[in-house]
Parts: sequence; structure tokens; C-alpha cells
Amino acid sequence: MISVMITDDHAIVRQGLKQILSETDDIKVTGEAETGFQAIKIARQQDFDVMLLDISLPDRNGIEILKQVRKDRPNLAVLMLSMHNEHEFAIRALKAGAAGYLNKQSAPAQLVVAIRQVAAGDKYVSPAVAQELANTINSDVDQPLHAILSDREYQTLCFIAAGKTLSEMSVEMFLSPKTISVYRARLLEKLKLTNNSELIRYAIKNKLVD
Repeated sequence: MISVMITDDHAIVRQGLKQILSETDDIKVTGEAETGFQAIKIARQQDFDVMLLDISLPDRNGIEILKQVRKDRPNLAVLMLSMHNEHEFAIRALKAGAAGYLNKQSAPAQLVVAIRQVAAGDKYVSPAVAQELANTINSDVDQPLHAILSDREYQTLCFIAAGKTLSEMSVEMFLSPKTISVYRARLLEKLKLTNNSELIRYAIKNKLVD
């Protein structure tokens, strides 16, 4: 029996996932969390085979949670979930130690296959993400500039492009405005840009925002 923990801040999503998995004979949901903090705490107290982890949580970024969970429970397979086809986030999640990446809009059968696959020790990605990964292997020269950003710098870029204020970013990232300003300065330097307007144009051009 594959034991699964679901981490998602939406009760209706958790219920939907549980309903899908209740129809299988070999998968059982044995834990739930609605915040990143809860996920870390529960994962430290209980054993699971697979964690379904939403990449967008109210208290901390999913990739940060992933890194902490992997540190605490290196043998726990973490399958990242997202509402969007964020290939860049998918690649960053896999590089951070995720066992797989799945869009929430995927068919129920895909979810079951993904859980079984990562529980067996394999990786799971969609064909589209697999192609993106293959492209990153070809040549560093072909990589976009944002590929060299750290996770925090990339998160700052996405928030700026989404129109969030410094105070809003501070709340969502659990960082001081001063620290976020440092990340902004670094990403401006790495992207060879000078202001927020150019950052927004860059993000739109590279399809980093919806």
C-alpha cells in the first residue's frame, strides 16, 4: 500500500484528490496539510511514501518546502502540483529534488500513474516538461538569461511581473523589503536590465507570467 500525504491550501482540492485516490486498491491518503509549515511538521512526525505538494501555498513557496522536506526526509518522494503549465517552475522543482511535476488539470488516471511511478523510485514528468528538460541539456548557450537566477531571484522576478508591491512580496516571501531589494538588484544585474518596466517586458516576452 502506497501512503500519500496531500499538501494544498484548498480543502476542495484535497477532497477531490482523496476521492480520486480512494478508487484505487494500492494508494491510501494518510495525511493532509494546508500550509507549508504544517507539511514540514507532519512529515517529520509521520512516515509517507509520497507527498503531493502544491507549488503555491499561502505561507511559503512550494520549492522552499520541497527543499526542507527533502532535507528532513530524503527518501520521501515529493510530487509537485500546479494549476499552470509552468515549465520553468517544473525544471526548478526537479532540480531541487522533486520526484515529479504534475498539472492539477491532468486526468485522474495520470495522477495515479504519477504516484505509482514516483513511489517506485522513478521520476514523473509530462511530455511537455520532458521536452523542456531535454532542451536544457543541449547547450548552455541556448539557455535564457533567467535560467541562471536563483530560486529567490526568479520568484522576485515573477512577483514584480505580476504587479506585486514590495510590501506584498515581503509578506508572501517572508522576507524583509531590504532583502527583496537585494534580490531585485541581483536579478537586474544578471538579466542586464535597469528597472521594473524592463523586468516586466522581459517576463512577458519569455512567457514567465500568464
